[in-house]
Amino acid sequence: MYLSEVRVWNFRQIGTVQREGQDDLPGLTLTLKKGLNVIVGENDAGKSTVIDAIRLVLWTQGREFNRVDYEDFHLPEGADESERSLGIRIECIITDISPDEGKDFLEWLGPATLGDGSSSGNLTVVLEASREQRKVYTDYFAGPSNKPLTAKARELLRATYLKPLRDAESELLPRRGSRLSQILDNHEAFLEKEDHQMVGIMREANSKIMQYFKGQDENGLPLPDLRGKELLEQINTYLKVFSEHNRPLQSYFSISDNTLRNILEKLGLQLSEDKAGLGSLNMLFIATELLLLKRDTYNGLKLGLIEEIESHLHPQAQLRLIEYLQESVPNDSTQLILTTHSPNLASKITVKNLIVFKNGSAFDMGPNSTMLREGDYLFLERFLDVTKANLFFAQGIILVEGDSENLLIPTIAKIIGVPLAKHGVSVINVGSTAFLRYAGIFKRSNTEENMGVPVAVVTDCDVETDSSPEEVQRAIEQKRKLYDGQTVKTFVSPAWTLEYVLANSSLQEEFFKAVLYAGKIKNSEDYGLTEEKRKEADEEVLEYLSTYKGDVAFSIFQNHILDKNVSKPTVAQCFISILLKKEQEALRKQLESDNMLEYLVDAIKYAGRIPREGDAS
Repeated sequence: MYLSEVRVWNFRQIGTVQREGQDDLPGLTLTLKKGLNVIVGENDAGKSTVIDAIRLVLWTQGREFNRVDYEDFHLPEGADESERSLGIRIECIITDISPDEGKDFLEWLGPATLGDGSSSGNLTVVLEASREQRKVYTDYFAGPSNKPLTAKARELLRATYLKPLRDAESELLPRRGSRLSQILDNHEAFLEKEDHQMVGIMREANSKIMQYFKGQDENGLPLPDLRGKELLEQINTYLKVFSEHNRPLQSYFSISDNTLRNILEKLGLQLSEDKAGLGSLNMLFIATELLLLKRDTYNGLKLGLIEEIESHLHPQAQLRLIEYLQESVPNDSTQLILTTHSPNLASKITVKNLIVFKNGSAFDMGPNSTMLREGDYLFLERFLDVTKANLFFAQGIILVEGDSENLLIPTIAKIIGVPLAKHGVSVINVGSTAFLRYAGIFKRSNTEENMGVPVAVVTDCDVETDSSPEEVQRAIEQKRKLYDGQTVKTFVSPAWTLEYVLANSSLQEEFFKAVLYAGKIKNSEDYGLTEEKRKEADEEVLEYLSTYKGDVAFSIFQNHILDKNVSKPTVAQCFISILLKKEQEALRKQLESDNMLEYLVDAIKYAGRIPREGDAS
């Protein structure tokens, strides 16, 4: 069995969906898969909220104290306290229950219609919380008849939970109620509580300890070291003085309470490596927690919840861990729900296993939910690296096809007052024209869903200069038709390529200088641009622009970049350095009024959610 669906009403940032003629619908319906589920998203997107919702309903193996607080009741954004919700409802639907598993839940099993329309014998566990002022009342029940679960049934539903920023070292140290002792006590290796071999070992150790303090061995012969005997006799001498005449007190040393649970609480788990760091201890802790999830004879829910699985792990350790989980979890009955902020992990997880959280809403990346085709999934597995995986965490995205745009757009954005980091915008260099594959991540098969992430596709029209204006416009419209849809919007250069557009813009002189600078850097032995070479290039530009009679923009792009094999990214870098030395307010006005550069400015403002002048509010 596995947790197939979570439905949430009015819990924290998750409210309800209201439709005419219907009861309030859940503000979040999260569909989960068998095996591995990885929730990604920026801070405050709702990742921890859904993990906490599951914990509140199913409870955890660690026996953490969980309760619904007053602040958990949904308060709509911008509303006052009078509009805070009066009730919370959370449903966890468990499906695919085998006969062995179902025998412990017979009286609660019933039909439940899932998001995919299927209906079968399922277990629906519900939490309902209400409040009167700040007093909170919580009820738990399950099944079609809303009956409370028995203690045994409740135990079989507990999830394994690893909290974020976990103190792995503390959890693995010997102490009362340690997490390690809880794990071992529930493992098959320690089912025989009374006659377990560990109990015998401890009894034998206890006997030897008592003999030491008596000062004699098992044969009654004196020990070479009698200091333990003297110490105990001294304590008992004091006790004799302190106690009543007819009730003299006596003491002895032993290992107290030799029950198996107490013995396990005395165990610690350590790495053989001295002074192991937090990352290694975290991996040890995760390995220990997996013991409970891998029990073959356990008929309960094998669900693991791990928040920020990357905690304390360097990138390579993160990759080793996620690669193991991706390979092993689908082959057993374990289900894992992980959350992460790590682009390293997001880049290595199969896209189908991802669930993207945005503003309290969940967006499954499976093939039934997106516009991605099977070939797109395979492509993304090959090419979705850590730099591109930033798109799962961004509030706005600009997709570009080359290094020049990747370098230049953040600078233009800063100059026009839309710094990308401040607006949560990521520039993703797809390194080709594979925009459709990346844009498909944000196009939903259910068009009523909206991820709310503006995606700007910035591309060249790729029509050379000898074409008619009609051919250029036709090419632009074809690209828009190909990529546009839902929150994806295409911004196409008004002529040939980015470099040709820059050479044809009001910044022609500055761009031409950048081209010559880049050429001189290429031909310089020390890859440096001396002041002498810079002046030489500036003079060449002024002379060329004043004397050349042909298409200057074509000449700059064809004759000075393509024919001379000058690096476009180097040109972009030189151009950026020139732009940053200009008076920025005047440059901003120049950029925003230039028809050739309008498509870049519009793309930046669209991704940054900045309305253009004249746009409807």
